[in-house]
Amino acid sequence: MSDSETMPQAAAPEAPGSAPALPKEALEIASGYAFTGPALDLGALLWDGACLPDAQVRIPLPMLNRHGLVAGATGTGKTKTLQLIAEQLSAQGVPVFLADIKGDVSGISAPGARNDKVQARAADVHQEWTATGFPAEFYALGGLGHGIPVRATITDFGPLLLSKVLQLNQTQEQSLGLIFHYADTKGLELVDLKDLRAVVTFLTSDEGKSELKGIGGLSTATAGVILRSLTAFEAQGMADFFGEPEFDTNELLRTADDGRGMVSVLELPAVQDKPQLFSTFLMWLLADLFHDLPEVGDADKPKLVFFFDEAHLLFNDASKAFLDSITQTVRLIRSKGVGVFFVTQTPKDVPADVLAQLGNRVQHALRAFTPDDQKALKATVKTFPNSAYDLEELLTGLGTGEAVVTVLSEKGAPTPVAATRLRAPESLMGPVEAAALDAAVQASPLHARYAQAVDRESAFEKLNAARGAKGPDEMTAPAKRTESKEPRRKESKAKEDPSMVEQVVGSGVFKSLARSLGTQIGREITRSVFGTARRRR
Repeated sequence: MSDSETMPQAAAPEAPGSAPALPKEALEIASGYAFTGPALDLGALLWDGACLPDAQVRIPLPMLNRHGLVAGATGTGKTKTLQLIAEQLSAQGVPVFLADIKGDVSGISAPGARNDKVQARAADVHQEWTATGFPAEFYALGGLGHGIPVRATITDFGPLLLSKVLQLNQTQEQSLGLIFHYADTKGLELVDLKDLRAVVTFLTSDEGKSELKGIGGLSTATAGVILRSLTAFEAQGMADFFGEPEFDTNELLRTADDGRGMVSVLELPAVQDKPQLFSTFLMWLLADLFHDLPEVGDADKPKLVFFFDEAHLLFNDASKAFLDSITQTVRLIRSKGVGVFFVTQTPKDVPADVLAQLGNRVQHALRAFTPDDQKALKATVKTFPNSAYDLEELLTGLGTGEAVVTVLSEKGAPTPVAATRLRAPESLMGPVEAAALDAAVQASPLHARYAQAVDRESAFEKLNAARGAKGPDEMTAPAKRTESKEPRRKESKAKEDPSMVEQVVGSGVFKSLARSLGTQIGREITRSVFGTARRRR
């Protein structure tokens, strides 16, 4: 007589993994997910072709700041996995950031639609499915497309990230760093692209070409490449992404009035053909959070979980300095309460030093149609702990909405590898109507703060005014300035050094500008590990 005939079927267990009806191997796997504290429910264990709903696969909430990877071939369900995790984080009061490249994540703000497929999936995994929408804010880079505009100033974006966007080589990247250093020390604020172009042009002019000689100099050829790259970048309509009011990344840490975490959705369909741009902007958001947030250590739950979609675009053709900065940021941001999930097709898309820091893994199906696919499959299998499954066979046979999972337990140890049938998201699995999206953006309290671009006086205007001035006596009237409506930076009054100012234009003209503008002339900006400026909020 078989075990199944002699052993009565148990009701749903009090703790996941305790059902005696489970096969021995499945019971051992399920016991690795029997967490006692708060956790996210991913789905039910798959074993020997069967779904075992009494064996639930989960992620401990405190471990979400240990970073993760969601990988898999196109069409295997990665986006729905992001939606599922984001919903549960929001429900437990954790803010979430999602990059919406294809335009189908906006549905997280609306209740889902019950249908036969959803009901069947919920029954399979013992999910009590309820149609639910979640609090969401919608953003768009530079206001291109639907969403509240997200802008950054050139100064705060920094030379490393800008070099990545402009696709500069290592020598050009280093020269751009010198240009930023010069602008920082002289109080020439680089707000938008025309400011940077003005400084580069000045440094190659007769009056400015000697300025950088003492620290390496700027060759005419390199300056020409940078200027041409800026011109081409602007010609593609990218100028709107740089400017003011600059987006305050603390907005991403908000919770709704009912205590649920805000889901920040960055709408990217309008720029999906500019992968260097949006992947680098995502890194700027993360880097800005990194150097602004205080240390919190291991908290009961993350302050924010950040999903970095199409992650391979960030690493393609990246300089060593850029990769080192990514690695350091990912390693250190955990202690500030931020979890980062990289989303891509295979683990080999992520550098080994970064991959080693991703303790939570959700691997959807992989294809093995070509020799390169086979190689990628074998490499993926090697990144998992030892498993009771034949992972090469399993990873090519998973269906849509199924994945291989391993996470960090409450004690920080890897859980057993578990093939999992994932739960269905409770929000709408698709985009909301454009009219509803626009209405949500207009109703946001952030719309008035960020919608209207502000072009205040900065490096471009200062250099032009200085060159056109006949003398300091003619500059006594206060310079006109368009004040930003965003008051979050507390700019300090710094002492003007006349010798510094005279080095720029050969006169004392900037003294009156400094007095009228209250700018930071003579104070070098402190930059972070990523070269981004440390802002004073």
